[in-house]
Amino acid sequence: MFSGWMYNVLVGIITVNQILTAGIAITAFSLFFYSLSFNLRDRVARSFALILLCVVVVFTSEALESASTAPAVIDLFLRLEWLGIIFLPPAYLQLSDALLVTTGRPSRGRRRVAVRFTYLVSAFFLILLAYGYLLGSMVADGQPAPHLQRTLWTEVFTAYYGGAMIWAWINFGRAYRRTLTRSGRRRMIYLLAGATAPALGSFPYLLYGSTLAGQHPFLFWGMVVLTNFMVGGLIVVMAYAVAFFGVSWPDRVVKSRLFKWIMRGPVTASVALGVMTVVRRIGELFGVVYSGAVPTAMVVSVLLMEHTITLVAPIWERWIFFGGDRRDLTLLQSLEERLITQSDLRQFFEAILAAVRDHLQSPSAFIAALDNGDLGLIVVTGNSPLKTGANLSEALQVVNGQGKNGQEVYIWGDYWLFPLHQAPDTDEDQPLLLGLLGVARVSHQGLAAEQRQSLFLFIRRAAQALQDRRLQRSVFHSLEDLKPQVEMIQRWRAAGRYDSKASLLAETLPPESDFANWVKDALTHYWGGPKLTQSPLLQLQIVRQAFNDHKDNPVNALRAILRQAIDNIRPAGERRFTGEWILYNILDMKFIEGRKVREVAARLAMSEADLYRKQRVAVEEVARNILEMERQMQVRANGKEVGGA
Repeated sequence: MFSGWMYNVLVGIITVNQILTAGIAITAFSLFFYSLSFNLRDRVARSFALILLCVVVVFTSEALESASTAPAVIDLFLRLEWLGIIFLPPAYLQLSDALLVTTGRPSRGRRRVAVRFTYLVSAFFLILLAYGYLLGSMVADGQPAPHLQRTLWTEVFTAYYGGAMIWAWINFGRAYRRTLTRSGRRRMIYLLAGATAPALGSFPYLLYGSTLAGQHPFLFWGMVVLTNFMVGGLIVVMAYAVAFFGVSWPDRVVKSRLFKWIMRGPVTASVALGVMTVVRRIGELFGVVYSGAVPTAMVVSVLLMEHTITLVAPIWERWIFFGGDRRDLTLLQSLEERLITQSDLRQFFEAILAAVRDHLQSPSAFIAALDNGDLGLIVVTGNSPLKTGANLSEALQVVNGQGKNGQEVYIWGDYWLFPLHQAPDTDEDQPLLLGLLGVARVSHQGLAAEQRQSLFLFIRRAAQALQDRRLQRSVFHSLEDLKPQVEMIQRWRAAGRYDSKASLLAETLPPESDFANWVKDALTHYWGGPKLTQSPLLQLQIVRQAFNDHKDNPVNALRAILRQAIDNIRPAGERRFTGEWILYNILDMKFIEGRKVREVAARLAMSEADLYRKQRVAVEEVARNILEMERQMQVRANGKEVGGA
């Protein structure tokens, strides 16, 4: 028996263990959803998600069992815990196989068969669990905690569990040796270290050591707390390593996103649970089983955590994840916050026009921007008769882009026209016309000197806004041109993290959703246009090969590949307008022949909405054909199959 203070200490240790157990379940569940949300297409991430699911089952059952008092409920949760334990061996073996494939060692069939066989073996043990053969009866008053007795099949499963884990770790070692890049080896070490946690921390050791644990309860519960603390931390480490698989984001993005996810999910939930448990236990010491302080403490802790994360997140991103690129990335973040959108610009122009109209007592006003030699209305206020761009071309002829420093006033019908100029860089340069500000005037109304002085201040501000608008549009166009190349470089960089010898030789193919958008853009400008001439599809090996074969220009080579992919989905026989020909007919009539949507819909006897749906399916089919052609080309060129990023 223990003295009073020793008993209280032991209860405190058990309480800490309950909080840690629930925290592990929450962390694993949150990271499981992270894997489902961001990189589930990758085999390593899918295998890790299965391990997390097993951990969720094990530790959720353990947390609920430790909080229960009814023997029947405790027995139920002790057996449910084994649902996760049984499927950990095949999940680990599957993860080791996925790591070997990622590092350039694809299975020749044996590992794949072995993984499937272990799933069948685990399913067999699951049947034994359901019928009561795998585990014996529960020792309800067992020390230091209730536990199940083992049977002969328990011994068999333990041998199977250990053998499968040893095999998985042999494969882990092979994958580590095949990883050549420094960052890849470092993250592989993180993954292997983290992988020890679910394997060692999920097994119920009381099956074999209940007698020794009962004799030394302080040692047992201390080891359990230490083990659970390490399991919680190592699962996060493992998730960090796996987060880099299957994504082409920069490292700083992966780290920041995962860190935010962990802080807002597992950390916040675990802190709230811990505070609620401590408050409840303190209340029990004073004879209050439950009070309003419990939910209040939980709500306050959640709000404080969320508020702290929101305030601190920008700081830790800059100092922890940005590294030497802190200045450039901070500039980009500030641009995002200070960017003038079309809506912002419109609001600013409306404010300027309202001030100008009030200043001149004018019934209407407008601002038009000069783009590619044509004037286009941006904002019109009041009862303006301007409806078409034809009038604006006449206004442009009146102004004719002449004048200096934007100080001129022109009369165009019932309007004053004020040119909006960009300030010249030097005195010798002519001011660049950006647009016009038009203000309706009353007949024979003039401008007083005081009115001119205030008015030209508004004009300079409007001109500055138009200048910023033009600069931002040029930046956006540059980013649009840069995006495909940057995405491809990121995919190459991601592919070389773990298999630098072969993956960088092959083109890492984009996800089918992105690829389908590229194909649609290229088909839209099939007979010429920037979406074809600047298409990311020009970087495909099959396009470069077509260019080399025909000694043609790259655009014609891409056009030939698109035509070949369309012909691949053409049914055999003479062309008809039946259901089996619908996809080919849409592609041929809409993109190759260039007919209008209404005309194609009428010819195929369908609504325009139905045509757009069928067109999306047809484009996706073309994209799949081109992807398959590219994969076959890469297999022939590099001797290795390449999947999506």
